[in-house]
Amino acid sequence: MANSRSAQIPVVVLAGFLGSGKTTLLNHLLHRSGGSRIGAVVNDFGSIEIDAMAVAGALGDSTVSLGNGCLCCAVDASELDTYLARLAAPAAGIDVIVIEASGLAEPQELVRMVLASEQPEIMYGGLVEVVDAAEFHDTRTRHPEIDRHLALADLVVVNKLDRAPDADRVLGLVRELTEGAVLPATYGRIDPEFLFDCRPGEERVGQLSFDDLHSHDGHEGDGEPDTHAAHLHSAYDTLSFTSDTPLDPRALMRFLDGRPEGLYRIKGYVGFGAHDPANRYAVHAVGRFLRFLPEPWPPGADRLTQLVLIGTGIDADALGKELDACRGTADETDEQAMWGVLRYVPGSEDEPGTP
Repeated sequence: MANSRSAQIPVVVLAGFLGSGKTTLLNHLLHRSGGSRIGAVVNDFGSIEIDAMAVAGALGDSTVSLGNGCLCCAVDASELDTYLARLAAPAAGIDVIVIEASGLAEPQELVRMVLASEQPEIMYGGLVEVVDAAEFHDTRTRHPEIDRHLALADLVVVNKLDRAPDADRVLGLVRELTEGAVLPATYGRIDPEFLFDCRPGEERVGQLSFDDLHSHDGHEGDGEPDTHAAHLHSAYDTLSFTSDTPLDPRALMRFLDGRPEGLYRIKGYVGFGAHDPANRYAVHAVGRFLRFLPEPWPPGADRLTQLVLIGTGIDADALGKELDACRGTADETDEQAMWGVLRYVPGSEDEPGTP
Protein backbone atom coordinates (compact mmCIF):
# COMPACT_ATOMS: atom_id res chain seq x y z
CA MET A 1 0.00 0.00 0.00
CA ALA A 2 1.23 3.45 -0.77
CA ASN A 3 3.05 4.66 2.27
CA SER A 4 2.99 8.17 3.65
CA ARG A 5 5.24 9.15 6.47
CA SER A 6 2.27 8.90 8.84
CA ALA A 7 1.44 5.38 7.69
CA GLN A 8 3.03 2.16 8.87
CA ILE A 9 5.81 0.67 6.78
CA PRO A 10 5.13 -2.92 5.62
CA VAL A 11 7.79 -5.52 6.46
CA VAL A 12 7.90 -8.40 3.98
CA VAL A 13 9.74 -11.60 4.91
CA LEU A 14 11.52 -13.15 1.91
CA ALA A 15 12.44 -16.80 2.54
CA GLY A 16 13.55 -19.84 0.59
CA PHE A 17 16.27 -22.48 0.61
CA LEU A 18 19.81 -21.86 -0.59
CA GLY A 19 20.00 -21.21 -4.31
CA SER A 20 16.29 -20.59 -4.78
CA GLY A 21 16.89 -17.08 -6.11
CA LYS A 22 16.04 -14.83 -3.14
CA THR A 23 18.97 -12.50 -3.74
CA THR A 24 18.23 -12.21 -7.45
CA LEU A 25 14.61 -11.42 -6.64
CA LEU A 26 15.63 -8.80 -4.07
CA ASN A 27 18.03 -7.17 -6.50
CA HIS A 28 15.25 -7.10 -9.09
CA LEU A 29 12.95 -5.37 -6.61
CA LEU A 30 15.67 -2.85 -5.78
CA HIS A 31 16.24 -2.01 -9.43
CA ARG A 32 12.56 -1.93 -10.39
CA SER A 33 10.97 -0.38 -7.32
CA GLY A 34 9.07 2.28 -9.27
CA GLY A 35 10.54 5.03 -7.12
CA SER A 36 9.89 3.33 -3.78
CA ARG A 37 12.79 3.20 -1.36
CA ILE A 38 13.36 -0.31 -0.04
CA GLY A 39 15.06 -0.99 3.26
CA ALA A 40 16.73 -4.39 3.24
CA VAL A 41 17.63 -6.58 6.21
CA VAL A 42 20.00 -9.06 4.60
CA ASN A 43 21.09 -12.23 6.38
CA ASP A 44 23.33 -13.81 3.73
CA PHE A 45 25.12 -10.57 2.99
CA GLY A 46 28.00 -12.32 1.26
CA SER A 47 25.71 -13.60 -1.47
CA ILE A 48 24.58 -10.13 -2.55
CA GLU A 49 26.43 -8.88 -5.60
CA ILE A 50 29.06 -6.31 -4.61
CA ASP A 51 28.12 -3.62 -7.12
CA ALA A 52 24.45 -3.67 -6.10
CA MET A 53 25.33 -3.27 -2.43
CA ALA A 54 27.81 -0.52 -3.25
CA VAL A 55 24.90 1.39 -4.76
CA ALA A 56 22.78 0.62 -1.70
CA GLY A 57 25.53 2.11 0.42
CA ALA A 58 25.29 5.32 -1.58
CA LEU A 59 21.65 5.58 -0.62
CA GLY A 60 22.46 5.95 3.07
CA ASP A 61 21.22 3.75 5.90
CA SER A 62 18.86 1.65 3.79
CA THR A 63 20.56 -1.71 4.25
CA VAL A 64 21.29 -3.70 7.40
CA SER A 65 23.75 -6.58 7.14
CA LEU A 66 23.55 -9.32 9.74
CA GLY A 67 26.54 -11.21 8.38
CA ASN A 68 26.65 -14.97 8.08
CA GLY A 69 24.44 -17.27 10.09
CA CYS A 70 20.74 -17.73 10.54
CA LEU A 71 18.70 -14.65 11.35
CA CYS A 72 16.13 -16.51 13.42
CA CYS A 73 18.96 -17.95 15.56
CA ALA A 74 21.49 -15.10 15.49
CA VAL A 75 19.27 -12.36 16.89
CA ASP A 76 16.24 -12.16 19.14
CA ALA A 77 13.13 -10.10 18.60
CA SER A 78 14.50 -7.11 20.52
CA GLU A 79 17.67 -7.02 18.40
CA LEU A 80 15.66 -7.20 15.18
CA ASP A 81 13.57 -4.38 16.59
CA THR A 82 16.71 -2.25 16.70
CA TYR A 83 17.35 -2.80 13.01
CA LEU A 84 13.73 -2.18 12.12
CA ALA A 85 13.73 1.04 14.15
CA ARG A 86 16.76 2.25 12.20
CA LEU A 87 15.09 1.58 8.85
CA ALA A 88 11.69 2.90 9.94
CA ALA A 89 13.07 6.23 11.14
CA PRO A 90 11.42 9.07 9.18
CA ALA A 91 14.82 10.44 8.17
CA ALA A 92 15.55 7.23 6.25
CA GLY A 93 12.56 7.80 3.94
CA ILE A 94 11.90 4.06 3.61
CA ASP A 95 8.64 2.93 1.98
CA VAL A 96 8.91 -0.85 2.48
CA ILE A 97 11.29 -3.17 4.36
CA VAL A 98 12.27 -6.56 2.98
CA ILE A 99 13.95 -9.12 5.25
CA GLU A 100 15.94 -11.56 3.14
CA ALA A 101 16.39 -14.61 5.32
CA SER A 102 19.19 -17.13 5.34
CA GLY A 103 18.53 -20.21 3.24
CA LEU A 104 18.36 -22.19 6.48
CA ALA A 105 16.10 -19.85 8.42
CA GLU A 106 12.72 -20.91 9.81
CA PRO A 107 10.11 -18.63 8.20
CA GLN A 108 7.68 -19.19 11.06
CA GLU A 109 10.18 -17.78 13.56
CA LEU A 110 10.92 -14.75 11.39
CA VAL A 111 7.21 -13.99 11.12
CA ARG A 112 6.89 -14.28 14.90
CA MET A 113 9.79 -11.86 15.37
CA VAL A 114 8.25 -9.26 13.08
CA LEU A 115 4.84 -9.62 14.75
CA ALA A 116 6.53 -9.25 18.13
CA SER A 117 8.13 -5.96 17.11
CA GLU A 118 7.36 -3.03 19.38
CA GLN A 119 8.00 -0.50 16.62
CA PRO A 120 4.73 1.37 15.96
CA GLU A 121 6.07 2.57 12.60
CA ILE A 122 6.02 -0.89 11.01
CA MET A 123 3.49 -3.60 10.22
CA TYR A 124 3.93 -7.17 9.05
CA GLY A 125 3.48 -7.35 5.27
CA GLY A 126 3.41 -11.07 4.53
CA LEU A 127 5.65 -14.10 3.92
CA VAL A 128 7.04 -14.72 0.42
CA GLU A 129 8.67 -18.13 -0.16
CA VAL A 130 10.95 -18.56 -3.19
CA VAL A 131 11.24 -22.03 -4.74
CA ASP A 132 13.82 -23.29 -7.26
CA ALA A 133 11.67 -25.16 -9.78
CA ALA A 134 14.67 -26.91 -11.35
CA GLU A 135 15.78 -28.35 -7.98
CA PHE A 136 12.41 -28.64 -6.28
CA HIS A 137 12.25 -32.44 -6.08
CA ASP A 138 15.83 -32.73 -4.79
CA THR A 139 15.19 -29.92 -2.32
CA ARG A 140 12.16 -31.75 -0.90
CA THR A 141 14.32 -34.86 -0.47
CA ARG A 142 17.09 -32.95 1.34
CA HIS A 143 14.78 -30.59 3.23
CA PRO A 144 11.34 -32.15 3.78
CA GLU A 145 10.48 -29.15 5.95
CA ILE A 146 9.91 -27.19 2.74
CA ASP A 147 6.35 -28.57 2.73
CA ARG A 148 5.73 -26.85 6.06
CA HIS A 149 7.29 -23.62 4.80
CA LEU A 150 5.06 -23.64 1.73
CA ALA A 151 2.00 -24.19 3.92
CA LEU A 152 2.86 -21.00 5.83
CA ALA A 153 3.55 -18.79 2.81
CA ASP A 154 1.20 -16.06 1.66
CA LEU A 155 2.83 -15.94 -1.78
CA VAL A 156 5.08 -18.61 -3.34
CA VAL A 157 7.37 -17.52 -6.17
CA VAL A 158 8.25 -20.59 -8.25
CA ASN A 159 11.53 -19.39 -9.75
CA LYS A 160 13.77 -20.76 -12.54
CA LEU A 161 10.86 -22.30 -14.40
CA ASP A 162 12.84 -21.99 -17.63
CA ARG A 163 15.34 -24.52 -16.26
CA ALA A 164 12.80 -27.09 -15.02
CA PRO A 165 12.05 -29.93 -17.47
CA ASP A 166 8.76 -30.63 -15.65
CA ALA A 167 7.70 -27.07 -14.88
CA ASP A 168 3.95 -27.80 -15.01
CA ARG A 169 4.31 -30.71 -12.60
CA VAL A 170 6.28 -28.55 -10.15
CA LEU A 171 3.69 -25.78 -10.31
CA GLY A 172 0.89 -28.28 -9.72
CA LEU A 173 2.66 -29.82 -6.74
CA VAL A 174 3.44 -26.45 -5.16
CA ARG A 175 -0.21 -25.45 -5.52
CA GLU A 176 -1.19 -28.61 -3.64
CA LEU A 177 1.23 -27.79 -0.82
CA THR A 178 0.26 -24.16 -0.19
CA GLU A 179 -2.89 -22.21 0.45
CA GLY A 180 -1.10 -19.07 -0.69
CA ALA A 181 -0.95 -17.68 -4.20
CA VAL A 182 1.56 -19.29 -6.57
CA LEU A 183 3.49 -16.98 -8.91
CA PRO A 184 5.63 -18.43 -11.75
CA ALA A 185 8.90 -16.56 -12.42
CA THR A 186 12.26 -16.66 -14.17
CA TYR A 187 15.38 -14.82 -12.99
CA GLY A 188 13.41 -13.61 -9.95
CA ARG A 189 11.44 -11.16 -12.05
CA ILE A 190 8.13 -10.43 -10.37
CA ASP A 191 6.15 -7.24 -10.49
CA PRO A 192 7.00 -5.25 -7.34
CA GLU A 193 3.35 -4.20 -7.21
CA PHE A 194 2.59 -7.72 -5.97
CA LEU A 195 4.38 -6.88 -2.71
CA PHE A 196 4.07 -3.13 -2.26
CA ASP A 197 2.88 0.02 -3.98
CA CYS A 198 5.46 1.51 -6.33
CA ARG A 199 5.72 5.20 -5.56
CA PRO A 200 6.32 7.56 -8.47
CA GLY A 201 9.75 9.12 -8.41
CA GLU A 202 9.94 12.24 -6.29
CA GLU A 203 12.72 14.54 -5.17
CA ARG A 204 14.37 13.42 -1.95
CA VAL A 205 17.13 15.63 -0.68
CA GLY A 206 20.31 13.64 -0.20
CA GLN A 207 18.68 10.37 -1.18
CA LEU A 208 18.31 8.44 -4.40
CA SER A 209 16.37 5.35 -5.32
CA PHE A 210 17.85 2.42 -7.19
CA ASP A 211 15.84 3.57 -10.19
CA ASP A 212 17.79 6.84 -10.18
CA LEU A 213 21.12 5.03 -10.24
CA HIS A 214 20.30 2.00 -12.36
CA SER A 215 21.92 2.18 -15.80
CA HIS A 216 19.25 0.74 -18.06
CA ASP A 217 21.81 -1.11 -20.11
CA GLY A 218 19.71 -4.14 -20.92
CA HIS A 219 21.01 -6.33 -18.07
CA GLU A 220 19.78 -7.18 -14.64
CA GLY A 221 22.02 -7.79 -11.66
CA ASP A 222 22.35 -11.51 -12.31
CA GLY A 223 23.85 -10.97 -15.74
CA GLU A 224 20.79 -12.19 -17.61
CA PRO A 225 19.30 -10.13 -20.44
CA ASP A 226 16.60 -7.73 -19.30
CA THR A 227 14.34 -8.18 -22.31
CA HIS A 228 11.02 -7.40 -20.67
CA ALA A 229 11.68 -5.81 -17.28
CA ALA A 230 9.91 -2.62 -18.31
CA HIS A 231 6.82 -4.57 -19.36
CA LEU A 232 6.11 -6.73 -16.33
CA HIS A 233 2.47 -5.71 -16.30
CA SER A 234 1.95 -7.09 -19.80
CA ALA A 235 1.64 -10.65 -18.47
CA TYR A 236 -0.95 -9.78 -15.84
CA ASP A 237 -4.57 -8.70 -15.64
CA THR A 238 -5.63 -5.63 -13.66
CA LEU A 239 -9.09 -4.71 -12.44
CA SER A 240 -9.93 -1.27 -11.04
CA PHE A 241 -13.10 -0.98 -8.98
CA THR A 242 -14.70 2.24 -7.71
CA SER A 243 -17.93 2.64 -5.78
CA ASP A 244 -19.55 5.69 -4.23
CA THR A 245 -21.85 3.30 -2.36
CA PRO A 246 -20.40 1.84 0.87
CA LEU A 247 -19.63 -1.87 0.83
CA ASP A 248 -21.26 -4.55 2.94
CA PRO A 249 -18.46 -5.85 5.22
CA ARG A 250 -19.86 -9.38 5.35
CA ALA A 251 -20.17 -9.57 1.56
CA LEU A 252 -16.67 -8.18 1.06
CA MET A 253 -15.19 -10.77 3.42
CA ARG A 254 -16.96 -13.55 1.52
CA PHE A 255 -15.41 -12.18 -1.67
CA LEU A 256 -11.92 -12.00 -0.11
CA ASP A 257 -12.17 -15.45 1.45
CA GLY A 258 -13.06 -16.92 -1.94
CA ARG A 259 -10.61 -14.97 -4.10
CA PRO A 260 -9.19 -17.06 -6.96
CA GLU A 261 -5.73 -18.62 -7.06
CA GLY A 262 -4.33 -16.26 -9.70
CA LEU A 263 -5.30 -13.09 -7.82
CA TYR A 264 -1.94 -12.06 -6.34
CA ARG A 265 -2.54 -8.54 -5.11
CA ILE A 266 -5.35 -6.33 -3.81
CA LYS A 267 -4.80 -2.76 -2.69
CA GLY A 268 -6.83 0.38 -2.14
CA TYR A 269 -9.44 1.80 0.22
CA VAL A 270 -12.88 0.64 1.32
CA GLY A 271 -15.71 2.60 2.87
CA PHE A 272 -18.21 0.74 5.05
CA GLY A 273 -20.64 3.61 5.50
CA ALA A 274 -22.63 3.61 8.73
CA HIS A 275 -20.65 0.63 10.04
CA ASP A 276 -17.72 3.05 10.59
CA PRO A 277 -18.57 6.51 9.26
CA ALA A 278 -15.38 8.14 10.58
CA ASN A 279 -12.90 5.86 8.80
CA ARG A 280 -11.99 4.35 5.48
CA TYR A 281 -10.06 1.06 5.49
CA ALA A 282 -6.81 0.68 3.58
CA VAL A 283 -6.57 -2.85 2.12
CA HIS A 284 -3.27 -4.70 1.66
CA ALA A 285 -3.42 -8.26 0.32
CA VAL A 286 -0.46 -10.30 -0.96
CA GLY A 287 -1.45 -13.83 -1.90
CA ARG A 288 -3.52 -15.04 1.03
CA PHE A 289 -2.09 -12.41 3.41
CA LEU A 290 -4.65 -9.73 4.25
CA ARG A 291 -4.62 -6.58 6.36
CA PHE A 292 -7.11 -3.75 6.89
CA LEU A 293 -5.86 -0.44 8.30
CA PRO A 294 -8.53 2.05 9.42
CA GLU A 295 -7.71 5.72 8.92
CA PRO A 296 -9.79 8.91 9.05
CA TRP A 297 -11.39 10.05 5.82
CA PRO A 298 -9.38 12.97 4.38
CA PRO A 299 -11.27 16.22 4.96
CA GLY A 300 -13.38 17.14 1.96
CA ALA A 301 -12.54 13.92 0.05
CA ASP A 302 -15.21 11.98 -1.81
CA ARG A 303 -16.08 8.90 0.22
CA LEU A 304 -15.25 6.33 -2.42
CA THR A 305 -14.22 2.69 -2.32
CA GLN A 306 -11.28 2.36 -4.70
CA LEU A 307 -9.63 -1.03 -5.24
CA VAL A 308 -7.03 -2.39 -7.67
CA LEU A 309 -6.77 -6.16 -8.22
CA ILE A 310 -3.74 -7.67 -10.01
CA GLY A 311 -3.40 -11.27 -11.12
CA THR A 312 -3.03 -13.66 -14.00
CA GLY A 313 -5.68 -15.89 -15.53
CA ILE A 314 -8.38 -14.06 -13.59
CA ASP A 315 -11.82 -13.24 -14.98
CA ALA A 316 -11.85 -9.48 -14.46
CA ASP A 317 -15.48 -9.12 -15.55
CA ALA A 318 -16.65 -11.80 -13.12
CA LEU A 319 -14.62 -10.31 -10.25
CA GLY A 320 -16.05 -6.88 -11.03
CA LYS A 321 -19.57 -8.28 -10.80
CA GLU A 322 -18.73 -9.97 -7.48
CA LEU A 323 -17.50 -6.66 -6.11
CA ASP A 324 -20.61 -4.91 -7.44
CA ALA A 325 -22.63 -7.36 -5.39
CA CYS A 326 -20.77 -6.22 -2.25
CA ARG A 327 -22.32 -2.75 -2.39
CA GLY A 328 -24.04 -1.79 0.84
CA THR A 329 -26.90 -4.12 1.60
CA ALA A 330 -26.03 -5.03 5.19
CA ASP A 331 -28.34 -4.17 8.05
CA GLU A 332 -26.74 -1.09 9.58
CA THR A 333 -27.96 -2.18 13.00
CA ASP A 334 -25.97 -5.42 12.72
CA GLU A 335 -23.31 -4.83 15.38
CA GLN A 336 -21.36 -7.92 14.34
CA ALA A 337 -21.10 -7.05 10.64
CA MET A 338 -17.56 -5.68 10.99
CA TRP A 339 -16.13 -8.60 12.95
CA GLY A 340 -14.74 -10.31 9.85
CA VAL A 341 -12.92 -7.12 8.83
CA LEU A 342 -11.63 -6.36 12.33
CA ARG A 343 -9.97 -9.77 12.48
CA TYR A 344 -7.46 -8.39 9.99
CA VAL A 345 -6.79 -5.05 11.69
CA PRO A 346 -3.39 -5.08 13.50
CA GLY A 347 -3.83 -4.87 17.23
CA SER A 348 -7.45 -5.96 17.13
CA GLU A 349 -8.41 -8.59 19.69
CA ASP A 350 -9.91 -10.56 16.82
CA GLU A 351 -6.81 -10.40 14.65
CA PRO A 352 -5.67 -13.85 13.42
CA GLY A 353 -2.94 -15.42 15.51
CA THR A 354 0.65 -15.98 14.51
CA PRO A 355 1.21 -18.95 12.14
